[in-house]
Amino acid sequence: MLYLQTDNFSCMRKIIALFFISVMLTAFVAPDASGNVKIDARTASMMLDTLDVEMARRGVYLSRREACIDSLASIVGSCRDRVDPMTLSYIMELGDLYNGYLTDSALVNYKRGEALAREFGDRDMAMKFRLKRIAGLPLVGLGAKAVKEYEAIPVDSLEPALRMAALEAGRQMYSYQSSFFVDYPDEYKYWLDKSVEQQRRLLEILPDSSDRYLLNQGEYFFLTGHPSEAKAVLLELLDRISPDTNVAARASSILGRIAESRGDADEQLYYLARSAVSDIKSATREVVSLQELGIALYDRHDITKAYEYLDVAMHYAVDCNALMRMLQTSEALPVIADAHREVLAENRRWLYMAIGFMALLMIALVAALFKLRAEMRMMKELQHVLAGANHIKEMYMSQFLNLCTIYMNKLNQFCKIAARKISTGHTDELYKMTKSGKFVEEQSQEFYDTFDRAFLHIYPTFVDEVNALMRPDARIELKEGEMLNTDLRILAFMRLGVEESTRIAQVLNYSVHTIYAYRNRLKNRALDRDNFERNVMMIGHIA
Repeated sequence: MLYLQTDNFSCMRKIIALFFISVMLTAFVAPDASGNVKIDARTASMMLDTLDVEMARRGVYLSRREACIDSLASIVGSCRDRVDPMTLSYIMELGDLYNGYLTDSALVNYKRGEALAREFGDRDMAMKFRLKRIAGLPLVGLGAKAVKEYEAIPVDSLEPALRMAALEAGRQMYSYQSSFFVDYPDEYKYWLDKSVEQQRRLLEILPDSSDRYLLNQGEYFFLTGHPSEAKAVLLELLDRISPDTNVAARASSILGRIAESRGDADEQLYYLARSAVSDIKSATREVVSLQELGIALYDRHDITKAYEYLDVAMHYAVDCNALMRMLQTSEALPVIADAHREVLAENRRWLYMAIGFMALLMIALVAALFKLRAEMRMMKELQHVLAGANHIKEMYMSQFLNLCTIYMNKLNQFCKIAARKISTGHTDELYKMTKSGKFVEEQSQEFYDTFDRAFLHIYPTFVDEVNALMRPDARIELKEGEMLNTDLRILAFMRLGVEESTRIAQVLNYSVHTIYAYRNRLKNRALDRDNFERNVMMIGHIA
């Protein structure tokens, strides 16, 4: 319970912090005289704080997306035996949920959807699946295959909706291809130019009021050397869309690149962090903003954050099974190693100081250990004494019961001998033998009284604890003057280790059948019938 309270408190603190950060960002991110948003170091730092808060909650967002995937996968699985437009729609939605989260699973669903759509005779739907698959193939290292398949599609002959999808797929596919050749300027420019050309054609047919149009227009302006126009368009887009979307992440990432091209480091950090926040909140693992942000922070000597962001970026790339992102992130591994070495060098002096302090602490701990061992030895001795006393107590009661059993057996034998003498005509002993029967009864009662007092002296709460094991309507009630009754004596003998019904029958002068009947009746009255006798044995037990 304490853990839950601590966790809730921590979560509440993060939410409050995020609220105040958001309020302050609203106050500090304000347009300048030209209408552009002015971002300084303080604003960038606040956005990084926001990112840290959201990164701590990234598991929540990932779990939500996984839950959606699992739910939709279950629906798709239930439609396995039929092919209809609804089933195809579910498969497309499932592929889109996997897209950016687990690339190979997205491609598998797109491929399956394409095959089913062809089987169903829906050529348009098959083309949509095919285009989605082609766009993602470079992520898993199949760029050449993607280019070959895409360039075999007669894009210009497609109806407008499909042509828009094809041009978007081509833009994305060629852009992914260019990312493999960042160290080869000619190849990089070749593929990037192809991507830009697809984007130009896409802008010609997209509705000019749509979010997709503004996003592509902003990126097109930037890639064609018009950063100011690009920034204005993208800021307009960010003002009208939710920040928790892939579109917001992409727009913010482009703004970060624009800031980098202008040498504005604060603005670059701000928009890269904002892009990363959008990726995290949308549970997207196919990301580049965290990687770029880590490198940018390393350049500014913020080693701790750089290492943290690059580490998460690497894990995301691996979990997403996106080969291209893994390769991109792996290029930052030397940066990670350098950052790690710098952190170690900075902390080495503190480590030596800590070792010295630990040495002093060890001396104090050794002294405390000797004292603690002495106290533990005393406690162990005391435990042995208590255990011995408890053993002696139970042994004493067992011996007492054995002696009493022997005594009562002798009395019974004496009564039998007397009866035989009477039957043989020894009438002079009739009175004595009659008197003996009464004597046995009296001695039995005296034995019960002695036993009851001795037992309750050792287990004073025995009656209450037994009743606690019984149903409320079946609890044992003693008559006035009674310490124990037959039910309780049977249970008392069991608590002392006399579990055999034959021995209990001998002591109480009942038949074995009667003792069995008493024990079964007690079990039937218990709250937990199966464990009743074991629970009785635990009465008075010291853990």
